[in-house]
Amino acid sequence: MSLERLNRHQRPIAKRILVRGTLILDTPTCLGSGDADSPTDLALLRDSISDHALLTGSSIAGALRNYLREYEHGYGTSEQEFDCASVLFGGIRRVDDGEQSPLIVNDAISSKIPTVELRDGVEIEGTTGTAKKGQKYDLELLAAGTEFLLCFELLIEQKQDPREQQNYEDRLAKSLALALRGLELGEIGMGMKKRRGFGRCHVKEWQVWNFNLEDAGDRNLWLNFEHWRTGFIPIFNVHTSITEALGIQLDINGEDKRDHFILHATFQLVGSLLIRSGQDSTGRAPDVVHLKSHRSGKTDAEPVLSGTSLAGVLRHRAERIVNTLHEVNQHITQEIVNDIFGFVSDKKASKQPEANEAKKKPDAKASRLVVHETVIKEATDLVQNRIAIDRFTGGAYHGALFDEQPIFGGNDTRVTIELELRKPEEYEIGLLLLLLKDLWTSDLPVGGESSIGRGRLKGTYAKMTCYESGKSQEWVIHQQCDNSLRISHPEKLGDFVKALVDYSASISNAGSDKKTAA
Repeated sequence: MSLERLNRHQRPIAKRILVRGTLILDTPTCLGSGDADSPTDLALLRDSISDHALLTGSSIAGALRNYLREYEHGYGTSEQEFDCASVLFGGIRRVDDGEQSPLIVNDAISSKIPTVELRDGVEIEGTTGTAKKGQKYDLELLAAGTEFLLCFELLIEQKQDPREQQNYEDRLAKSLALALRGLELGEIGMGMKKRRGFGRCHVKEWQVWNFNLEDAGDRNLWLNFEHWRTGFIPIFNVHTSITEALGIQLDINGEDKRDHFILHATFQLVGSLLIRSGQDSTGRAPDVVHLKSHRSGKTDAEPVLSGTSLAGVLRHRAERIVNTLHEVNQHITQEIVNDIFGFVSDKKASKQPEANEAKKKPDAKASRLVVHETVIKEATDLVQNRIAIDRFTGGAYHGALFDEQPIFGGNDTRVTIELELRKPEEYEIGLLLLLLKDLWTSDLPVGGESSIGRGRLKGTYAKMTCYESGKSQEWVIHQQCDNSLRISHPEKLGDFVKALVDYSASISNAGSDKKTAA
């Protein structure tokens, strides 16, 4: 046996902390299996034995690690050595001698065979407003309310120096508490399309066991523990707070480095709204039905405003606004919108001869704007019969009678919109404010069939909060009974819009100078 193998690094384990929790999905979640033979484009990942939904430990660990990195360093930053993420989850990729993760994350299986929702999606051509050819897709989603049984085990090594041992234990326990607190507060999403409303979840209950392996009694308890048993054990205490369960106090003031802008607005529905549902309806359903989704604690599906549909509407209007402000170079204005909403480049276009600078640009970028899916309250379903008209004869097309079931708004109907912009610039906040203005004044419809008057909204209340460098600033817009607006700090909101105008003007001047020089 070689000397190198005899002197290999050992991991004497001094303590083990076992944590179990119940994860509940708040919105539909896409956990894809990658099965190419599935009848849908993206099928759910299931356990091969029980047919229950499967949430892999690697997915959970990746989401927790990303959350810790963003919490400690901010959005869009790289991980560093000896930070909370690397301490809890092991060395980063660029370090060859990185440590193994001391946290064991088990695969999670749903508590029962889940309810599945089917969603359709399509990419819209911005210039024509119609669907792109070959860009239609469908996917399976886990319905909201699905529960997963989580299990974590933290291994604490034995250090030679007692002072180093205490600091090491405190650092590990704090990192674990901080990561699991993100799950508890619903700040960590799971699965695909998390920035379009899917995958929101939270943990409602915890159970924690501490085993000191240096003590003979705790060592026997850990050996005799029912590790094979999933879920909670009734004879032990159940906690609603992970910090209370771990016995840790977190000093979070000033530690959160995530700069973001949150917009929460409430609207009345003027007329009707129709977002086409791709789900198979039972019974004698109309040809087109508004999209509905199940929510936790509800027996019947409720009408929703999907994040994918709202994001597409906002992106198209944002392009029009920026193009109106800046008419010199449409390619530059497209970059402004892509930086906020993300993009995926066309592979066919990459084969064309381009400048060297263009070839260095990334092929894709994730959206910095998070658009949440929300439930529409107190809406009414009505069926409308329609028919296509022959424009030449003025008569009805043969066989073109169809019926639709949109939702209609009343005095109590409320549509909410929740947006979150990460790492915002002032001019980007100004662009969001102009989008809010268009929604508020019924100038920007949402959903389908906007040409016949559907999807008009009327603003009633909006709250905006900007978090920067650990500090927050808040603005409120409220519609009065006399239709006047009450706005808190309107001068600052005006500065955001002015920043957008100035930024567009600076780009226009730079584009004009470059064109003149050429």
